[in-house]
Amino acid sequence: MIKRETIDRIFDTAEIVDVISDFVQLKRRGTNYVGLCPFHNEKTPSFNVSQSKGIYKCFGCGKGGNVVQFVMEHEHMSYPESLKYLATKYNIPVEEEKTSDEDVEKRDMRESMMVVNEFARKYFIRQLTEDETGRAIGLSYFRERGFTDQMIEKFDLGYCPEGKDTFTEYALGKGYKLEFLEKTGLTIVREDWRADRFSGRVMFPIHSVSGRVVGFGGRTLRTGDKKTAKYLNSPESEVYHKSKILYGIYQAKRAIVQQNVCFLVEGYTDVISMHQKGIENVVASSGTSLTEEQIRLIRRFSENITILYDGDPAGLKASLRGIDMILEQGMNVRLVMFPEGEDPDSFARKNSPDDIRTFIEAHQEDFIQFKTGLLMDEASNDPVKRSEMISSIVRSISVLDNNIKQSEYIKSVSKIMDVDEDILYKELQKFRYKHLKDKQKQQKRQQLHDRNAPTPAVPSNVTNIIFEEHEKEIISLLLTYGNNVFSKDEESGVEHTVADYIINEIRNDELKFENFLYDKLFEEVADLLTSGKKIDQHYFTRHPDSDIAHISVELCATKYYLHKFWEKRGTYVQTAEDNLKEYLPNLIHQYKRKVMQKAQDKTVKRIKALQNKDADNKEIYSLLEEKRNIEKVISLLVKNKGIVIMR
Repeated sequence: MIKRETIDRIFDTAEIVDVISDFVQLKRRGTNYVGLCPFHNEKTPSFNVSQSKGIYKCFGCGKGGNVVQFVMEHEHMSYPESLKYLATKYNIPVEEEKTSDEDVEKRDMRESMMVVNEFARKYFIRQLTEDETGRAIGLSYFRERGFTDQMIEKFDLGYCPEGKDTFTEYALGKGYKLEFLEKTGLTIVREDWRADRFSGRVMFPIHSVSGRVVGFGGRTLRTGDKKTAKYLNSPESEVYHKSKILYGIYQAKRAIVQQNVCFLVEGYTDVISMHQKGIENVVASSGTSLTEEQIRLIRRFSENITILYDGDPAGLKASLRGIDMILEQGMNVRLVMFPEGEDPDSFARKNSPDDIRTFIEAHQEDFIQFKTGLLMDEASNDPVKRSEMISSIVRSISVLDNNIKQSEYIKSVSKIMDVDEDILYKELQKFRYKHLKDKQKQQKRQQLHDRNAPTPAVPSNVTNIIFEEHEKEIISLLLTYGNNVFSKDEESGVEHTVADYIINEIRNDELKFENFLYDKLFEEVADLLTSGKKIDQHYFTRHPDSDIAHISVELCATKYYLHKFWEKRGTYVQTAEDNLKEYLPNLIHQYKRKVMQKAQDKTVKRIKALQNKDADNKEIYSLLEEKRNIEKVISLLVKNKGIVIMR
């Protein structure tokens, strides 16, 4: 268990903008930072990060929290693992109290798999660099590819020794369970048989955005064996989803942000060779068809993608679907074709960094130019193929959600293909209509699925919606402005804070918040003030109770901000703080009215229930008296709009 002092130091040192920038491209907006949310698909940024408050909040999907919670949510780490991740990032020594055997047993399956992957990474590296056979076979191969020691170390390249289960036996001997060796795909297990998946292969660890190893790619060094796959990847697992990861994203993410463009290639060696020439904003789809998840992953860091294709036209048409997917995500895509017989790996090895950059700059084309050039030769003078080609290009334009871009591309196609713009616009509208209908069908299917799905249980912290907004606003003001002076006693000169006012109003009338989290937070604030301390938002947003921390972020997050255009002109916008003396009493008054209204409704229901049962008149008279008293209180509230004791 990590000591409290260490946890506090991690929170104090970890800069939330710096940490989140490792995963999301953030842009300053007012006093906050915004970017595309990494937790759901969106085209307009709704993900906000407050540097001063140390919190993040997405106003699209509702995700929010502090810096540790972000790492937990994004990287699927436990609370201790997230703390250790940040401690490593900021070179903070982690002091731990003794962990019981029971706590060790509670490590979840996902974390156990990550631990096994990390063990395998180190093992394969040792085999490559320290073992005689590994150096002779594996290291020699990488040397032949021209990879330097720096690149081998940067990408954690390794070697899995030849043998049926050499690695597995070693791992078991070190105490790692066969269950997790199998789940990660490192070991293939049958009833009475097991074997190393990557036996005799050079290893390419696949890293997550944060740098953790989630899987492996292995290349065989055997030649002439057609039955053996040249490349072999880890199978799908709890920690590795090939459709959601890009090879090299961890090593490339900062360069992608700096260059504001991502170069997309196909294979591992393409990435490494480009990095070796100083071109680091490169990632690979690892031989799989490009997916929406991979595109969105790139979009976190840049809206610009340049696809670097091998100089072999075969298979290029199949990849055009990926271009449409990129466009549909609102990204800008350019394409580069290398000379015939070359791929990014071979081209990088033969040319200097400047020559590579110059070639890419000179040969990159937008998707219209590229697609037209690719299909033109095939269409030739065949009118049917020509019309199909034009339809294919217009279909790509139709997925754009920017009307200006669509208009410019239609003009361009009209000139290149010598086709009237009106005809192209009619074709465009046809595709847009079809796209809209497909989207509506998908929404209907989802709605049908949602209706058929079992109704989720109402969480214990969600109560009557009537009170939810009022309670939320009261607690939000308590956390945000609780230390502000609300009033001053003229005789004694004693100042009373906003927190004093709220706590007295709630406790004097013996009210209790319906939402148990708000009530829990209220009591903790009251206890804090009783001990002579002031309200500190960071105390609550960093609270060890994740429920308290999450709800505190929710209450402290600011959705709206003043645009810099108005800031520069000295425009002043009133805030809740400016009107607290008028707004807060009115809010408390409305809340009390709703409390009494609910009490009245409850009493009326009880009276009706007893009348239907022909119950004892005494009990009914008692409830009628209670109802009259409640009505008096409501009448006073309406009349006075002030403090009313409701006991």
